[in-house]
Amino acid sequence: MKFRVGFGFDVHQFVTGRQLILGGVRIPHSRGLSGHSDADAVVHAVMDALLGAAGLDDIGVHFPNTDLKYRDIDSRILLREVKEKIYESGFEISNIDITVVAQAPKISPHAKQMKMNISADLNVAVNQVGIKATTTESLGFVGREEGVAVWAAAALIA
Repeated sequence: MKFRVGFGFDVHQFVTGRQLILGGVRIPHSRGLSGHSDADAVVHAVMDALLGAAGLDDIGVHFPNTDLKYRDIDSRILLREVKEKIYESGFEISNIDITVVAQAPKISPHAKQMKMNISADLNVAVNQVGIKATTTESLGFVGREEGVAVWAAAALIA
């Protein structure tokens, strides 16, 4: 059995006039995240972690921000496409671990639904998806509430 690990990272800046979507959940907040798609930094980090573990190119290659068909697209649609690429490459998903770094809003009230969304999209059990949240204790761009950062790790088995 082969065991592969991938790492994903994504950052998006807060902007007015957009909904905040993280892990496929619309979170009540005064601002959303800037991006070509729906800017779901959680899903983007997970996709990069999965693609990296499989030795495939990153999401920018698969879903370029220069392609208008991805403008404002629901990132969960792209996550399901990544899942198919992973399975076609001969891998199964062992688990995903995610850390959301945001000063605001609070992530923990939404973590369960995020886990359920990601597990459904990847066709894995909810306990194969971990989501944690932290702040930066008011330090840096996250601490100044300028944006959100997300780290994700993925383990695959072949």
